[in-house]
Amino acid sequence: MCRNHVDRRSLLIGGGVAAASLTTGVAHARVRPQDMVPLVGPGFRPTDKDEQGLWQLMDRAEEEIAGSNLLIKDPALTGYLGDLIEKVGGPAAKDFRIYLAHIPDFNAMMFPSGFSVIYSGLLLRARNEAQLAGVIAHETAHFLRRHMIRSWRDQRRKTDIFAIGSMVAGVGGAAGGVNVGDFVQLAQLGTILSLFTYSRGMEAEADAMGAKLLAETGYPPIEMANVWEQLIGEEAASARYRRKRRRRGSLFDTHPSPDSRMADLRISAAEVTVPGRAYDNRRAQYLSTIAPIRQMLLDDQVKLNDPGASTYLINTLARDGWNGLMRFYEGEIWRLRNRPGDDVRSSQSYAAAVIYPDAPADAFRWHGISLLKAGRSGEARTAFARYLTMKPDAPDAAWVRQMMG
Repeated sequence: MCRNHVDRRSLLIGGGVAAASLTTGVAHARVRPQDMVPLVGPGFRPTDKDEQGLWQLMDRAEEEIAGSNLLIKDPALTGYLGDLIEKVGGPAAKDFRIYLAHIPDFNAMMFPSGFSVIYSGLLLRARNEAQLAGVIAHETAHFLRRHMIRSWRDQRRKTDIFAIGSMVAGVGGAAGGVNVGDFVQLAQLGTILSLFTYSRGMEAEADAMGAKLLAETGYPPIEMANVWEQLIGEEAASARYRRKRRRRGSLFDTHPSPDSRMADLRISAAEVTVPGRAYDNRRAQYLSTIAPIRQMLLDDQVKLNDPGASTYLINTLARDGWNGLMRFYEGEIWRLRNRPGDDVRSSQSYAAAVIYPDAPADAFRWHGISLLKAGRSGEARTAFARYLTMKPDAPDAAWVRQMMG
């Protein structure tokens, strides 16, 4: 798995998140889930020449994505995601393919030929399987409602077809060596999708149909509103910390206004919820599935150097219960920020982390360092000893033994 990082904002502005239109805030009537029916069936293949040409372009893009070093190719994870998109994908579910990109941000994209790319940051932000399934259902709804070809036909009149082909070909660099440039090249996929310019009405349709798909497969449809609410909160926390307005190119540019979308999602969830039916968010199964990479996901997030967003995100995840891993990364946020008083905050978080049985080895290392600074050398030696027991081959093992005296 690639461990390189790139500034989140460069990805967003480059189109990594904006997978739809930058339309103006034109009012639209709420779309009812019961009015949303699929416009394609299983085994769909285009018959019109322009759509066939579009699929050929997307086949080239998928070939490059499938070979990219930025993909997380863990068989258990990719198999899980494949099962999930088949579960919520409606009548075309068995035709979909899904890829997991190692990029620490909230994003999912559905391409016109039926393949999807989701970012690893989405796995971190989903508190349960239903929230992840809701995002995937929204993306598959774009395909089922044929939004892509409708938008393509409109945009084709305004865009140089050769420029589009060049952008698709440019993705090919992501299959080469792994470096920061690969992130930018994969972000070009979002730029390609921006050519489809989904209207806010189309986004509302995808929301309504996504809620319907979610409910039909036994997930609580309210989780679509919950994940949107969490994203709004994270964006606001990031903006407050940076003392700036929300980022250009964010998801909010491409969807109905946050407040109206929240209201619509909640109304739609109520409409498709069947009284007396049992719904399962499958939180335990979800956390078990992502457990092998959850530390990597948290590490990626904290190293984005956005304390506002990271703190909000960890506190949101902790609504379902704190653990040693989250307490440790809470401490990492403050240690890496390194402002006056942050050393006290971080040491308190490390001390809390080591109480939990799932505390990572580095929690004991930094707890030991904090204890040494406080003059509590005996307790520091105990923490360091635990660290070495957990990571006997740690690169800094000799230094830690020296600190132990």
